[in-house]
Amino acid sequence: MFKYLWMVIQDLFLTVTYVTLMHTMLSRVADRKGRMIHGIALGLGVLASIALAIVKFNTKLIISSHWNHYIYAVLLTLTVLFLVLTFCFGRKEKQPAGAGSTVLCIAGSLISAVLIFYSLPGVLLYPFSFNTMGQGYLSSYYLVRMAGWLGALILLLIYSRLLSHCTLDIKPYSWVPALLNVNLLVFAMYCFGRFFAPWVNRAKWLGWSVKYTDEAYGWIGNWMMFTANHSMLFIWITVGLIVLLCVFFFRQGTILREKYDNPAQLRKLKARNRHWRRMAVGTLVCLVLFSLILTVVKTNDTKQVELSAPESYTVDAGAGVILIPTEAVNDGHLHRFEYRTENNIDVRWIVVRKPNSASYGVGLDACEVCGNAGYFERNGQVVCKRCDVVMNINTIGFKGGCNPIPLAYEVKDGNLVFKLEDLVAGEKEFK
Repeated sequence: MFKYLWMVIQDLFLTVTYVTLMHTMLSRVADRKGRMIHGIALGLGVLASIALAIVKFNTKLIISSHWNHYIYAVLLTLTVLFLVLTFCFGRKEKQPAGAGSTVLCIAGSLISAVLIFYSLPGVLLYPFSFNTMGQGYLSSYYLVRMAGWLGALILLLIYSRLLSHCTLDIKPYSWVPALLNVNLLVFAMYCFGRFFAPWVNRAKWLGWSVKYTDEAYGWIGNWMMFTANHSMLFIWITVGLIVLLCVFFFRQGTILREKYDNPAQLRKLKARNRHWRRMAVGTLVCLVLFSLILTVVKTNDTKQVELSAPESYTVDAGAGVILIPTEAVNDGHLHRFEYRTENNIDVRWIVVRKPNSASYGVGLDACEVCGNAGYFERNGQVVCKRCDVVMNINTIGFKGGCNPIPLAYEVKDGNLVFKLEDLVAGEKEFK
């Protein structure tokens, strides 16, 4: 659940913020014409995103880094054009409809459409990549992950609505284009770094070597590496700018500048100011919530789980077996063991007593889906370290899915008996 909560917010936060600011600015610059042009562009962007998602799902299409290179090139071009047009035609609110404002609306709308087309298809495909342990779309595994995915989208829609109210009513109007232009300028700097990534890595026709070195690429290569390693920084810059806008909008809602002739007008103005303050506080709450999700929740969800230390056992070299007393593994908890083969490969396996049963769940500490990442115990449940799927303890020992790869054993004279040859055969899973 938490994985897709923070992933969707991380993927779409900048797009939602920029698109919302763009819609507000074009609405205030060109009124109905601006809203109409931008609305059409949003619809086309969403439809194109859905179409690309369907193609990728049905054909297993893999988008190469050159695809992103072209997207960044388009965004850079449109952003520079939009900044110039904003300086020329977007400094006043509700201008007379003219060719300049129309071109401004078209450029801004194209930026929004391209942003949606770039960021939305991957998010739309998340529900088709949920690991359900083969239990289908109505399983608890699927529904929990879907809750995180939907929850993130709902939060982003609420945030967009609240931010739209703030930017539509904030005074003076110049705040809106200024905030949007600063955000776009920061984003253009990010796009510039990512724009050169395929070239730095592959393009030989520029006369550059294949691999990146400081000497070969200078500041361009350094900036490319900076944008790759600090992508979250650009999100935090945008968060800080929106917080600043909310603070000023909240302050605007605490002051009555208009004159009023009677108590009824005063009550109306006070109600309007209360509405402004609520919108500002609501937007700030969303930003705080996003910040917590992208820091605390993401950190806890992605932190590496340390596997428990291997436990001791007895080796009967003459018989070629390993003996583990059943009383040592009868507590219902996960027990991990490790055997080093003659090829110096550590083969791990796990044992857990099945609930309400005299049998044991036994398997290699690896699976066919997630490799040798291993399993750990959390709140009495056995969990895959890599995909965080909870195992059904009763099915451990059966082949398939994310289950541990079965390992043969037998119970004899109060011991679990494992053949060394079976463990050696598991070497390939731990190389």
